[in-house]
Amino acid sequence: MASRLSQLNAHLNYPRGLLADQVAIITGAGQGIGAEAARLFANEGAKVVIADIDGEKANAVANAINSASPNRAIAVVGDILNDKYITTLVEKAAEFGNGKIHIIVNNAGFTWDGVIHKITDKQWDTMIAVHNTAPFKLIRAAAKYFRVKDGEPRVIINISSTSGIHGNAGQANYALAKAGVVGLTRTIAKEWGPQFGVRSNTIAFGFVQTRLTAAKEKGAFITTPDGTKVALGIPGQQLGAKEGAKDGKPAYPDIPLGRPASPEEAARSVLAVASPLFSYVNGETIRVTGGRNM
Repeated sequence: MASRLSQLNAHLNYPRGLLADQVAIITGAGQGIGAEAARLFANEGAKVVIADIDGEKANAVANAINSASPNRAIAVVGDILNDKYITTLVEKAAEFGNGKIHIIVNNAGFTWDGVIHKITDKQWDTMIAVHNTAPFKLIRAAAKYFRVKDGEPRVIINISSTSGIHGNAGQANYALAKAGVVGLTRTIAKEWGPQFGVRSNTIAFGFVQTRLTAAKEKGAFITTPDGTKVALGIPGQQLGAKEGAKDGKPAYPDIPLGRPASPEEAARSVLAVASPLFSYVNGETIRVTGGRNM
């Protein structure tokens, strides 16, 4: 992958990388899609701020990047639901970027599923806070670094899901939150595009192999600020129905490519949208699904 991108960059006159000298904040970058996006961004010349609540994982990603390219990444550890953390995150990113921030990827999130008549207020409020309020507050806090006219690119990418486009049984809270980021994305494009050239796009992922789509029986969980443990993943029986070919039916029959995406494949789309290759794409919701839900 890296060599192909290097060849493409040379051909397109980006010998130092598609994101050379840009500073990017990626939330939820301690693992999964966020971690892979951080690595790809750094490979393309960006200085990356790894924002995550898990200090061990965030620092591991930053250390791995810096071992290959020194001073290319920092970890800023904290809870994206904490207003003070958001302020600190923006300040440290700007300091790392010598007074500039070019890219925000609002990737942090998780699921807390339940059928409509059983979803609690806490489940509902938490999903809205994580997927809508926190991204908005981060963007608002970083506004002065995006509402500038210095001729340099500025890009905001909000991560959504096909649950936010089509809805999904058992995910009313998550589906509504992921639909909400589409409106935020388009509003940013309309407010900050005309004067400041800021591009804002949504990426809606389908089935990507992360802890959110692994078997719930594997025991992955996230702990909310008040100590509640939220189990992550898909029930094994439900997941098995997707994975296993039975009765002449292919595995993943609802995905034309016949498989989920790897985290790196998903992250490549984030890199593409952030890069100058998508310089005229603005206010869009880009579906990365392997053809699912066509």
